[in-house]
Amino acid sequence: MPECRRQHRLAGVREEIERPDAGARTRRSRFDHFVEATYQQVSRPPFFLVCVAIVVGWLVSLPLWADAKAWQVAIHTVASVLTLLLVALLENAGRRSAEAAQEKLNVIAEALAALMASRAVEDHTLEEAVSRLRDAVGLEERH
Repeated sequence: MPECRRQHRLAGVREEIERPDAGARTRRSRFDHFVEATYQQVSRPPFFLVCVAIVVGWLVSLPLWADAKAWQVAIHTVASVLTLLLVALLENAGRRSAEAAQEKLNVIAEALAALMASRAVEDHTLEEAVSRLRDAVGLEERH
């Protein structure tokens, strides 16, 4: 009888590990691709150089403006709009990055729980540890 119980538990562990949707990736939208491309570009030195060139171009354009106040408003408006857009895009990229890291940690915890469950067949002290691990990371709630 113990051998039958052991086989049943191992089958459950195999089922957890071999879940078909475990490695499935979600399809990314055009916006996600745009955010990723923007993130890659603004996090490199050439983007900083473009920003410096905009500021230098603005500085040397003072004689072209009839009013110094309008000259200042122009750079403030451009800077405000660009800042708003970049903050929104970078926050989106940061959120997606955090979600991806959390998903990786969940997969690692799930694999560890499955491994511990398979070992709990031989060492019953691990059963409570498996339960605590699953409760700690909320694996039962996700599936």
